[in-house]
Amino acid sequence: MVINLKKTTINRLWGYIGKSKKLLVVAFLFSLLGNTMAVFTPLLMGKAIDQIIGIGNVDFGGLRNILLLLAILYVISSFFQWLMSVISNIAANNTVRELRKDAFYKLNRLPVNYYDRHSHGDVISRLTNDIDAITDGLFQGITQIMTSVVIIIGSFIFMMIISPVITLAVIIVTPLCFFIASFIAKHSRLMFAKQSRLTGELNGYAEEIIENQKLVMAFGYENKAMESFGAMNSSLYEAGQKAQWYSSLTNPTTRLVNNIAYVMVTVMGGLLSLAGNLSVGNIASFLTYSNQFAKPINEITAVASQIQAAFASADRIFALMDEEEEVTAAEPVVELKDCQGNVEFSNVYFSYKKEVPLIQNFNLKVEKGSMVAIVGPTGSGKTTLVNLLMRFYELNSGKIFLDGKDISHMDKDNLRKSIGMVLQESWLTSGTIAENIAYGLTDVTQEKIVEAAKAVKAHGFIMRLPEGYDTVIEEDGRNLSQGQKQLLTIARVLIIDPPMLILDEATSSIDTRTEIKIQEAFLKMMEGRTSFVIAHRLSTIKEADTILVLNNGNIVEQGNHKELLAEKGFYYNLYQSQFSS
Repeated sequence: MVINLKKTTINRLWGYIGKSKKLLVVAFLFSLLGNTMAVFTPLLMGKAIDQIIGIGNVDFGGLRNILLLLAILYVISSFFQWLMSVISNIAANNTVRELRKDAFYKLNRLPVNYYDRHSHGDVISRLTNDIDAITDGLFQGITQIMTSVVIIIGSFIFMMIISPVITLAVIIVTPLCFFIASFIAKHSRLMFAKQSRLTGELNGYAEEIIENQKLVMAFGYENKAMESFGAMNSSLYEAGQKAQWYSSLTNPTTRLVNNIAYVMVTVMGGLLSLAGNLSVGNIASFLTYSNQFAKPINEITAVASQIQAAFASADRIFALMDEEEEVTAAEPVVELKDCQGNVEFSNVYFSYKKEVPLIQNFNLKVEKGSMVAIVGPTGSGKTTLVNLLMRFYELNSGKIFLDGKDISHMDKDNLRKSIGMVLQESWLTSGTIAENIAYGLTDVTQEKIVEAAKAVKAHGFIMRLPEGYDTVIEEDGRNLSQGQKQLLTIARVLIIDPPMLILDEATSSIDTRTEIKIQEAFLKMMEGRTSFVIAHRLSTIKEADTILVLNNGNIVEQGNHKELLAEKGFYYNLYQSQFSS
């Protein structure tokens, strides 16, 4: 069957399949052995029929020998075909394993803005549903192709031996099957591509609702959520139905053509038998061979839906792999050694969308060891500044220097290892409390872990847990409060002892009493380190060396706490709004 597919998709997928070429060769040899034996069986069955000449005229000895040989061939053939199936399955799984590994590797090389543009559910769907579809399609495709090649060639040879005339009639009809299958596959592939895309969208929406179920219930959004899900589910159902409807046409139509050919063989064989050119056994053998000749085509069309779904999913996987990776470092690459923490923003311009300007001509110099607090209304660019310093996003223009070196020429791993970051949203991985505190480190002692926990006032609640530091954190930290999770993320940064710190609303999920204690730990930790602190609670930044007041991506005021209050400007109004009493 000819499948109309993008040539690049086929070539790239074949590149992965080719990595298991030794297994495929072995599988093909088993297929060759098994199916060659199977091809001989119709000829032997015809000879067995010819041993039964008439009533009382049966060659039982010859019949017994043929039937015994048939039984042996069937057993050996089945054994080799089973081996072929096992090896093909291993090759398909190896191929998909490499594909999944490369896809996941790619995810770790993509810039942050890729995840801004794609729902997490859709990304997960590519690594799960699409990969599974490729697995099913590859296994079915490999086994069917290997089996088909041997059976079609073998059946053709034996049909030519028995009767070239009837074989010619079968060959003339057969191309119709390929034409019909190709025509239908061309249309069904579009539907399978749409089905894969809608599956990703549905997964993304389901993940969004499940993750925020409390908010859904709090705002009484359950019915609207069901309506939206129902609409998306209906669209997916329609796409799936159309895809299956198109693909389901293939097998019946090709079988119809094959049945016509079967009738032609029967009629022509009967005529040749009457003329004395063919025996009854030969006619029976030819009918079986003509059926075997057409069977692989029917079997391939029967799994056409899986093959089409596999290539539609492969398109989505390769589209992911073709995404532009984040630039690690511009040439010439410079290495950051013994980071001091001198930071300079020079004529920086940046916007998430070109049509919506944010940071324009931003300039700032920060001396090593300084504590810089960044305040301002929502959307003023506070978090954006530290995202640019961490190179989560690239500048539109301008430069950022660290110790006099342009960070765009630094390897990102080299840059980020010098900066400890605590975000407003706490994230914990599956594992124990101790493993989460020592996340990313391999040679940390238990004493160091406990010391970091004590410094951030987390040791007390950890020891009250059932297994202490060996307590396993449930998915998304469900067995911990938001404040407890935040304490662990702070301890995680403290233990790596970085030369620079970024605290993005690091204490927003902690009660005021605990926050005061943690502030003491932070102040001690920030001694001698360049620190950027983003805060809404202005009471937490009174000790900052410099406070930057941002509005619309620009510095509108700059100074320490007392100086800014004395100016009675933007910062003064922010402070009064929190402490008006």
